[in-house]
Amino acid sequence: MKIIVIGAGAWGTAVAVSAARNPGAHQVVLWARDPAQAEVMAAARENARYLPGIPLPRELHLRGGAPEDGLLAAVPQADLIIIATPVAGLRPTLELLQGTDVPIAWLCKGFEAVRDTGAARPFGLMPHEVQRQVAPALRAGALSGPSFAQEVARGQPTALVAASRDADVRRAMVDALHGPTVRVYGNDDLVGVEVGGAVKNVLAIATGLADGLNLGLNARAALITRGLAEIARLGVALGARPETFTGLSGLGDLVLTATGDLSRNRKVGLLLAEGHTLDQAVQSLGHVAEGVYSARTVWQRARHLGVEMPVTECVVALLDGALKPVEAVAALMGRDPKGELL
Repeated sequence: MKIIVIGAGAWGTAVAVSAARNPGAHQVVLWARDPAQAEVMAAARENARYLPGIPLPRELHLRGGAPEDGLLAAVPQADLIIIATPVAGLRPTLELLQGTDVPIAWLCKGFEAVRDTGAARPFGLMPHEVQRQVAPALRAGALSGPSFAQEVARGQPTALVAASRDADVRRAMVDALHGPTVRVYGNDDLVGVEVGGAVKNVLAIATGLADGLNLGLNARAALITRGLAEIARLGVALGARPETFTGLSGLGDLVLTATGDLSRNRKVGLLLAEGHTLDQAVQSLGHVAEGVYSARTVWQRARHLGVEMPVTECVVALLDGALKPVEAVAALMGRDPKGELL
C-alpha cells in the first residue's frame, strides 16, 4: 500500500511514522512544503523541530517542494493521501487534489475561519463542507480520535476513528494505520466526528483555565461534562448522531485534550490563567492551537443555529479580552438554574 502524507508537522510526521512501522508492504512518503526541511529530516532521520528524539524509520521516504515538484505526479500511484495541514491549509490542498480518484483523509480538527465570499453566511465551514464546496467529487473523510502526536510516533497504544460516508475510504484508512499499536474504528458519521474534534479544542482552553486558577477537580469534571453536552447539541443540530459523542471522537477526545499535559489548547488556558496575554500564550507554544482560531467560528455557527453553548461563548469572550479569567468563571457560575438534560 502506498501512502502519501502531506504536511511534515508533528501530526503528519507521527502518522507517517506509524504507517511506516506497520507490518506489511506499506510505502510511505512524507511530503514537506519546504524542500530544505525534507532534506534536513532525511539526513538526520528525525523531525527535530516537531518531534525531537523520535527516529524516522528507514521505510519512511522524505520529499519536499511545491506540489508541481513531483507531488501531483505521484498522487495517481497512491492508495491513500493523508492531509496533515492545519484547517487553514485544507482548502488549497483539496483544490490541488481535485480530480483524483485516490481516497483522501484529513487530520485537521476545527472550523475554517469565516471567508468573505459575498454570501450571507456568518460562519466558517467544517472540513467536509470545505471539501464539498471546492472538490465535491473527491472520495474523502477524516481521521480523528483521542491522540497526541508524540505518543502515536513513539508507538504507544492509541485508538482512532476513520470517518467517511464512503466505505472504501474508511477501509483505506484502516488498512493504512491499524496495527500493533494503533486501533482504527470505522464510523460513517463524518459530521459528528468532525464536530467532536473541533469543539473539544475550545473546551480544553476552558478546562486549562479552570485548572490554572486552581478551581479543583469538581470544576474540571463539571466543565468536561457540560462541554460534552455543548458538543452534542451542536452536532445534533448539524445532523450528527447523538451516540457518536459518547465515543472516541467525542468523549474520548474531549477528556484527553482537556486533561492531558501534551494538549496545546489546554496549555493556552493554563497560560491565560497565569496572566499571560493571548499573543504571549500562542507564541510560547511553537505549534498551532486550533481552539484559538476556531472558537469564534464554533460560537458563530451555534448562534446561527440557535444552539446554546455558554462555555464556548465565555471562551470567545476570554480570547477577545472582553472577560478576565475570573470573570469568565463568574459568568458561567452565575447563570440561572436549569434541567441537566435541556
